[in-house]
Amino acid sequence: MTYDVMVLRLGRKIINYVYIIVDRLTKQAAIVDPAWNMPAICSVIEKNNLQIVMILLTHSHQDHVQLVEPLVSRYNCKVYISIHEAHFYQFQCSNMHVLDDGSRILLGGTAVTCILTPGHTAGGMCYSLSHSLFTGDTIFIEGCGICSTYGGDPYRMFESMRRIRTMIEPNVLIYPGHSFGIFPGVPMKYVIDNNLYFQIDDVETFVRFRMRPNQPKNYKYV
Repeated sequence: MTYDVMVLRLGRKIINYVYIIVDRLTKQAAIVDPAWNMPAICSVIEKNNLQIVMILLTHSHQDHVQLVEPLVSRYNCKVYISIHEAHFYQFQCSNMHVLDDGSRILLGGTAVTCILTPGHTAGGMCYSLSHSLFTGDTIFIEGCGICSTYGGDPYRMFESMRRIRTMIEPNVLIYPGHSFGIFPGVPMKYVIDNNLYFQIDDVETFVRFRMRPNQPKNYKYV
């Protein structure tokens, strides 16, 4: 494997998992969905003598993009986001570069492949590496992202989850944006076997369950 993954659990009212992907050969690094605690992120960067060259955004919700501008200002790194996400929500930031389904970028000698996964938002993107998948709020270890906010669509979420299931090998480790109790980095096989949403094969049943009434409005991430 050509890279390492650093896991940062950040936030108070909302807990996010922010990831730093480090190419072993070059020490070039990418930050996935930076939010909440700039000093903590910078401390890891400086302690490990990393060269931040890019930020990878899975989607444009505030709890995933809140530190983009301060980090760009400090490290002058590129920011990558789905072209569909950027256009639909009119998202803009400094040093922004748009990606589409199947786009490939290089982090030093580490290849990153972009997988378009709408559902939670209109243009959500997962980032696939040789042994890792960064899923944002598309797939959690214990579930999937809500589809009731602007641009969300449970039908597209169903298709995105089916696509991920067919594309991603069982041993690939899953790194979501939030956790409901299980620490990020479990194999895809575990997620498929234990995540209820992967057990539903009928699209209408999936949509009814995902959009069922009386769901909590404020989820307790841990």
